[in-house]
Amino acid sequence: MSGSPTARRRRLSIELKKLREKSALTCAQVGAALDWSGSKVNRMETGSGRIQPSDIDALCRFYDTSDELREFLKSLARQAKVRGWWQAHGTGVPEWFNIYIGLEQDATAIRQYQCELIPGLMQSESYARELHTTGAHMSAEDIDRAVRVRLERQVMLSQPNAPDAWFIVNEGALRHVIGDRGVMREQLERVLESAALPTVTLQVLPFDCGTRPVTGPFTMLGFPAPEDPDIVYRDGITDAVYLEGEHHVREYTRAFDGLRAAALSPQRSAQLIKSILKEFAQ
Repeated sequence: MSGSPTARRRRLSIELKKLREKSALTCAQVGAALDWSGSKVNRMETGSGRIQPSDIDALCRFYDTSDELREFLKSLARQAKVRGWWQAHGTGVPEWFNIYIGLEQDATAIRQYQCELIPGLMQSESYARELHTTGAHMSAEDIDRAVRVRLERQVMLSQPNAPDAWFIVNEGALRHVIGDRGVMREQLERVLESAALPTVTLQVLPFDCGTRPVTGPFTMLGFPAPEDPDIVYRDGITDAVYLEGEHHVREYTRAFDGLRAAALSPQRSAQLIKSILKEFAQ
């Protein structure tokens, strides 16, 4: 069973949708049969609303599921209500990003492309603090919370069950001075430390790489259970987009493979980072 509340909620939504589709019914038809609105059924299948164990009982009776499946789904519903460790930091983490962190905690594979900034899982404390101080209207307390969450997220990369993480970073992100040259020296050293971890691969997309797939930053998350499909994540200033369809995942996988082919090898990437680090040391 998936570990984080977010992943449990997502798995529950997937299972409920599968049951309805197996019955060849619409959300409206299921809702009418249970004296609910069709929108309630839709919310349950998209994870946009709380699901009570009593709702699971009603649906399982309607779909005539086994007792084992009913208890499994009720367990998912109960555990989906548990707060994740990152949610204890309150307003330091926006609600739309809470969802991502919950999914990231359960991912066994992370594929990320960053064209403007260092990946969050590789950021130093001073770099992350500078980004939050400059990029958002946040109180000092919320900035502290946001930075703390970012640093705590990074622990996953050094754990025994660390996900297979592959990062592609545009050279511009390495040269773009955030804060000052001292901050950048510390940050590039942090990138090299992260890249040396056994489950982490880092490639740099150099300025002279020529034609490459045109795309903004994105992250793809893969999960251990075949019932949990891969997801593509893209965020903005005030919200985020989660793409789960096969077409989306296939096209972003193709884009990532193109970026990977155009980028420097991990060894040459480390050499380039070290040369940029020397420039900041002058």
